[in-house]
Amino acid sequence: MPPRNDAALAFLSARRSRPAKLFTLPVPTRDQLTEILTAATRVPDHGKLEPWRMIVVQGAAFRRLADLAEARAVERGGDAEMVAKGRGQYDLGKLAVVVIAAPKPSSRIPAAEQQASATALCFGLLNAAEAAGWGASWLTGWPAHDAIFAARAFGCRDGETVAGIVHIATPPEDGPDRPRPDLSRIVTWVDA
Repeated sequence: MPPRNDAALAFLSARRSRPAKLFTLPVPTRDQLTEILTAATRVPDHGKLEPWRMIVVQGAAFRRLADLAEARAVERGGDAEMVAKGRGQYDLGKLAVVVIAAPKPSSRIPAAEQQASATALCFGLLNAAEAAGWGASWLTGWPAHDAIFAARAFGCRDGETVAGIVHIATPPEDGPDRPRPDLSRIVTWVDA
């Protein structure tokens, strides 16, 4: 049997989600974030394609994104709730890494696997940030799935989508954990 990494298994088993809206300052420094990004990019990249890119959002950029989300909601004929939901994470953001799924032309690697690599990167960011002592929360929201907003906000081109927006900052004190899945309901064992 290969050697176990009990510390890593314990960390993953105890991982919990915390709402980004409860995060406070400080946020990681550039060097600290670079360490997190380096660890997070050790994901399945499917043939070394690196079918994703990242944008670090901080400071006044959050206000710009909130205003863009509001303007796009109005363009779409949205109501006050749509505007509030669109602005929400940007109005309260401290630092975030936007992961853009950017599939590359490939005859070997299907686009779905390249998209999966981008979502794996989001989860890698969560784990790396939390392992480094920060709080991390993976969000999207309607603006992230709106192609016009994504193009204006993050420069998304045809074929690119927002896989996730991972907020990283100082977490609140641990509160109650959410219920976890009952494995007996969702796992099927096949022996033959």
